[in-house]
Parts: sequence; structure tokens; C-alpha cells
Amino acid sequence: MSDISVLIVDDEQQLVRSLLFALREEGIAARGAHTAAEGLAEIARAMPDLVLLDQRLPDMTGTEVVEKLRREQIQVPVVMISAHGDTRAAVQAVKAGASDYLTKPFELEDLIHAIRSTLEREKLAAEVSWHREAILGDDGMVGDSAVMRDLTETVRRVAASATTRVLLLGESGTGKGLVARSIHNRSARAKGPFVEVNCASLPEQLIEAELFGTEKGAFTGAHQRRLGLVALADGGTLFLDEIGEMPLALQAKLLHFLENGSYRPIGSGQARIAEVRVIAATNRDLAAEVKAGRFREDLYYRLAVIQLKLPALRERGGDIVALARHFAVKLAAESGVPPITLDEAATRLFERHGWPGNVRQLKNLVERLTILHPGRTISPAELPPEMTDGAARTADAALDAHLDASERHLLTDALARAGGQKGRAAELLGISRHSLKRRLQRLGLSSENRSS
Repeated sequence: MSDISVLIVDDEQQLVRSLLFALREEGIAARGAHTAAEGLAEIARAMPDLVLLDQRLPDMTGTEVVEKLRREQIQVPVVMISAHGDTRAAVQAVKAGASDYLTKPFELEDLIHAIRSTLEREKLAAEVSWHREAILGDDGMVGDSAVMRDLTETVRRVAASATTRVLLLGESGTGKGLVARSIHNRSARAKGPFVEVNCASLPEQLIEAELFGTEKGAFTGAHQRRLGLVALADGGTLFLDEIGEMPLALQAKLLHFLENGSYRPIGSGQARIAEVRVIAATNRDLAAEVKAGRFREDLYYRLAVIQLKLPALRERGGDIVALARHFAVKLAAESGVPPITLDEAATRLFERHGWPGNVRQLKNLVERLTILHPGRTISPAELPPEMTDGAARTADAALDAHLDASERHLLTDALARAGGQKGRAAELLGISRHSLKRRLQRLGLSSENRSS
């Protein structure tokens, strides 16, 4: 706990003196203040690592101090100190931005624990922020493989373009939603809405109402006008995930909207206009769906002005471990626990695994490991059987191949020494003639005798 500075802001001078002594005994540099004004001035002057802040001060409440710090964007963690009857006020302070709270009277052990846990959470949050800036960049896409560098550059070009139709293709779990949001965030539409709809999650009879809205009285139960997602996305981006699941009848109406920007809410006799960028995504082969008559050809070509193929995780090489580390830090910070790490053997298993569920599967695994083993170094023993069994099969296959090669060498050498006579070769090897013949057949060696 050395090299930590703490500011105590409390109007009880005896308590401040006692805490200053106790914290200094723990190797913590501590200073005191007795009013909110003194505390704010000290924070501005020295910027401590953490502030212990009393809820009741002569000139302001602790909650008001926290709110002032947040308004002025002063990033310092605050642990509230409240009297026994002020728990509700302390909770309100936490909602306003305080990191934690203690109720008087408290033990020194509780105070040290609150300081330690708060600073650990702040450190994790800082690591996530650094990780996002240094590795993810400002588009939120992790990875330095060649395919990801190409994809990131293409996303930037598409985002900066005027095109309003983009089609994202790729297996489930490859991050199509992330790419869609990245295109939106990098575009001139970034200040506009980003509206997402999963075409596979809505009943067929509701998709049209969700997309285009309804007028009051359009059908039984429609007691008021309801805006659709197209209207809500006006000036921004509409992301249609799983577009391959959209019913054929609605595909025609979507095509009409894509062609001229106009649509008609259910029950309305008046067309409306919305200016949106439409990004569609699917894990299906839409060209094959067109041939099978399940997807309109004209809609396919209308959507596919720009097509982006997202790589499967198994095609991204070293990105696998980088992604695992990213999720470990991010998920640990969200849970308030230390991040997991991978030992060398586990790292190799991550790199070799096929990841049929792609990035989503990887994230889910890291989340499970973070919950079950927070702060642990993960070894193969903590990994699921589908990862370790595959590795064992690979190792067994390698061993079998090595043994086969050794056996092949022994057999061919014995046959050469015996002049091709299997009986003599079997004697040299100390096995029966039948056993020799069976081994030759298994290894694909000639079983014909050069000599009887």
C-alpha cells in the first residue's frame, strides 16, 4: 500500500487525527481537511489517489462534493463516510459517482479494505481504457492480423463514404454488430441514432409494424400511433441483423424504401420519408438463397452496394490471444475482480482451437473463467473438454505417427538384412512370421516375398 496518497475530509478533527495516524502506520501518505472547500482546494492542489469524504460537512454535503467533482471532470475515487443513520444518503452519493461508502463507526481493517478494493477497481478501469485506446483504437475492433488490418481500413473508407447500403457477411459470432456500429461511429452520422433490429427474433406478423410503425386504429389494440424503427433511425443508421430471415412479403416493402426512402406506416394513407444508412448482416449465403427463391434478387443487389466479408476467428492467427486478454481485462473490470491470465499451455490451446462460435464463443469462455476463477492463471485443467480433448487427440496422433515411422524403419531394415525373406526377418525381430505380415500390411509395406 506504499506510494498511495489519501485525503480525509471530515469536520470531526479528532477522527481525522486518528485516521491520519492509522493510515501513516500502514505506509499510506495521508492529509486532512475539515470542510468541503478545504477538501476541494487540496484535491485541486495535490490530486490524491483517493478521498475519504464525510457525508455531513459544515459547508456542503458529501454528495454535493461528489457531484461537483464529476461536473468539473475531476477523476478521483471517493469513499463516502456516513453516520449510522445516513446510509441512504451514502447510497445516493454512490449513485452520483462515489466509489464506495463506510458507515461510522468502522474498524481500521474495513477502511483499509475499502481503500484497497477501490484502488484496484480504479486500476482495472484504467487498464481497460488504455487497452481500448492502445489496442482497439477508436473503432473498438481488436486485432493486428493482416485480415483485421484490411477490414479495419475498409471500415474506415466505407464510414467516410456517402454510400447508404452496406452488407456484412460472415459466420455467427464474427462481430457483425460491432462492425456495423463502428461504421456508424466513424461516419458523419455518428451524432444520429443507431437503431438495431434482429429480423430473426421478431414474429413475422410484427416485423412490418416494428420497421415502419403503425397508426392509431390500424388494427385491434392499436390505441395510439407508434413510430417504427425506420423513423427512429432517421438521420442515422438502421442495422438489420439476420436479414436472411426476413419474410419475402416484407422484402418487397424494404426494397421500396431502399429505392426512394419512402415508407408507409400500417394503417396510414400517407407516405413518409426517412434518410438513413442501412447496414444489413447475415450468416447465410444470400446468393444461394436467391437461387433457392427464398430471397429477392433485386433486394440482394440493392443491399450489396458494399459487401464486407468478416473473417472467422480461426483465420485471424495471433488475434485470438489478443482478444482473450482484451476480454479478460474488460470483463474483470465490469465485475470488480482481478483479470485472469493464461499459462503457456492454455495459450497454446487457445491458439489451436477451431472456435466454431468465433469471437462470441471466445468471449463467453473468458467470461465463464473470470466468474469461476477470478485473478487466477488459467491452465488446461480449467478449460472445457472440447479444447483439451482435441489437443489430446492431436498429441496421440503425433505419437502414433512417430511410432509408425520407427516401426517402419525397423521392419524395412530387418527385411533388407534378411535379403527380403520374411521368415528370416521375423527371426531377426523376434516375432512370428504372421505378426510380421500383419505389421507390413498395416503400414502399407509390400507383403510379397522376395524369396520363399
